[in-house]
Order: sequence, then structure tokens, then C-alpha cells
Amino acid sequence: MDRTNGGFSEAGLRTMRDVLTRHVDSGKIPGVVALVSRGEETHVEAIGTMRHDGGAPMSRDTIFRMASTSKPVTMAASMALLDDCRLRLDDPVDQWLPELAGRQVLKRIDGPLDDTEPARRPITVRDLMTSTFGLGIDLTAVGSPIFNAIFESGVFSQGAVPLPEQDEWMRRLGTLPLMRQPGEHWQYHLSHDVLGVLVSRVTGRPFETFLRERVLDPLGMKDTAFHVPADKIDRLPPSYAPDPQTGEFTVWDEAKTGQYSAPPAFQAGGGGLVSTVDDYHAYFRMLLDHGMNGSRRILSRPAVELMTTNRLTPEQEAARSALARSAVHVSFGQGQQGGWGFGMAVRTYRGDYAPLGQFGWDGGTGTSAYADPENGITGILLTQVGLTTAAPAQLIHDFWTTVYQAVDA
Repeated sequence: MDRTNGGFSEAGLRTMRDVLTRHVDSGKIPGVVALVSRGEETHVEAIGTMRHDGGAPMSRDTIFRMASTSKPVTMAASMALLDDCRLRLDDPVDQWLPELAGRQVLKRIDGPLDDTEPARRPITVRDLMTSTFGLGIDLTAVGSPIFNAIFESGVFSQGAVPLPEQDEWMRRLGTLPLMRQPGEHWQYHLSHDVLGVLVSRVTGRPFETFLRERVLDPLGMKDTAFHVPADKIDRLPPSYAPDPQTGEFTVWDEAKTGQYSAPPAFQAGGGGLVSTVDDYHAYFRMLLDHGMNGSRRILSRPAVELMTTNRLTPEQEAARSALARSAVHVSFGQGQQGGWGFGMAVRTYRGDYAPLGQFGWDGGTGTSAYADPENGITGILLTQVGLTTAAPAQLIHDFWTTVYQAVDA
């Protein structure tokens, strides 16, 4: 039988390498690092170069800007505070985040910013953890006054302009009305940045300090941080945002002079991490192992279960699924898992090769990390080609197709 340690078939792994190589040979993806693991078997591919015009080859220890693939990892800091009973899911956040107290809510999501009504209740920890606190990057509101105000206020943490320090960032966020009533509607991204501030204020320490102490260091995630120090900067490729019309490579962020080359003023939980395939493998294996890393417990079993199972109501999930289906031409087919846990998507319907229960997320810089409890699989695919064109999304889809083709029963 064509198999390797009962993990992946040898033919399937060859197919994976051939497909990844085809994407690099197309000229649209300079290089890629991919990791798949199942049981005791781990397989890594590093193909192509760090720059689109050549240069150093991609390697297993190449460091990548994780973008929104940061969310599953940064959420662990909030879960640790739940485990410690320093946060409770239904606590109002007003005592730590007074900028979010006494909110006004738009009467219509596309209405003027001053046409509001009072929030029916305070924002809670649960609202932040489920991305339902009332503000987010909502594709149903593109072009509306509130959508434009989010970007004009400088609170979007995946832009080209660095963010201010966290108190000023929260002040700016507090000038915006909510788009939806707290707890009502799933909306993307901003809640994760707010959670980083919440962790910092509850602990009285920088967000990264607490995340490192409780999660990153115990898991040996030595290359995961909110910036790349000078002695590692040669391992960071440039990040590209290809022109949507021509596909021409445009540098979004350079390595040595870019926004990840020095500690940021704001440690953005929504998308600020850099990391490697091995660091992310350690984290997702911990989730698959119900919070354990070997004999050491990182998070409690129920904390992991809350993170990695669907937390949305049927109405919220229906709205999220409808949004994903309506935006396939914008997202290039990403984001269609249905459910959402704490910090990551959870697959609640079978729409492609992955089974129900798979959890994880993707990033706009061309990153993808998921784990699958049914098959015991972890998979991480890392590039630095932004989702301004379809090429990196197609690469991610093809990677996961080959992962599941390679599964040996």
C-alpha cells in the first residue's frame, strides 16, 4: 500500500509538491512554505524565492507576516484570562474599556453617523470574543458613512499607515457609533484589536508580554512576535500586493525598512503577528491536543472547545454564510466555512474537501492555518502575496485540496 506511517500517502505528498511548484512556476507566487502533519508525521515543503525577482530561497524558518491568521493565536491570551477567572464571558467591558461605554448605534447601517439610538445593553467580553460587539469590517456596508469613517479614523490595523498607541486608538474607536446592536451581528476584524487592549488593561502589561508568557514561550514559538528583530530580519521576505488589474508585483511592506522591522506602537491582535510554519504547527497541535503541549497544559480543555466550535446563533451564522456566498468574487472563495468560534472559523457545512469541524483562518498577506480534529491534521501554508488578486487564494485552495487527497485512511 502506498502510505507513509499511516499519515499521508507518498503519491499524495508528491502531488502536493507538484501543485505548489506549479503555482511558483506560474510567476504569480515567488515562493511558499507549507507544512502538513498527521499523527507523528510532519512534512514541510519550501519552494521558490523570497523575492519575486529571485534572491534567497524560501526556507523552513522563513518568517511571514501572518495578517488575519494572527487571530486564532492572539485569542489565546483572552482565553487564558477566562481560565484565570480574571474575565467572565458576560461581564460588561466598561470598567476596562470606558471608551466603549454608553454606545450609540446607527438606526440604519447605511445612514448618517448622527442618526443613532442608544445601545440596548453594554458590550460584553463575549461580544468581543465572537466578533459581535457592533463594529467591524462589514462588506454589506461598503461605501456607507460608517464604513468610510472606520478607515478615515485610522483604526483599521491592516492598512499601510501605522496605528497610534492603544489609548489613542481606543479614543478614536470610541468616537464612532456602533453599526449594530451589541451581540446582534457577526462583523469582522476590529473586535480582535479591541481584545488586545482589553488583555493589556486587565493585566496591566503590554499585550505581547502576557501572550508571550502564557502561550508563545511555553509552546516554544520563538519566532512569533509583533515585529522582527534586526538579527532575524534577513528571514523576512517583502510583502507584495499585486496590482488587481495587471498582476504586477507591488511591494506593500519591505523587510528592513518596513512596519514590521521595529516594535509597533499598537500590538494588533487582529493581524499584527509574524511567525513561521513550525511555530504555528506547535500552536494548532496544542489545540488538537485539547490545550496540552506534551505534559504541560496551556489552555483548559473547555477553553479550547469554546474556541474551536461554532459560537454563532443560527441567525448570525446564516448572515455570515450569506455574506461569504455573496462575496466570492471579492474574497476569491475564501471564508465560506459557515461557523465562527472564538478567533477562528469553524466549518459547519461541507462545501469542499475539508470535513465539518475543521477550524482555523486565513490572512490577507497569503497565509492559511487550519486543524482538523476528525483526521488529526494540521496544515499551514505561508506566502507573502496579498489577496489583491486571485492567485494566492487559488494556491490556498489547491493546497487544501492536495492535503485531503493525500490523507491515507
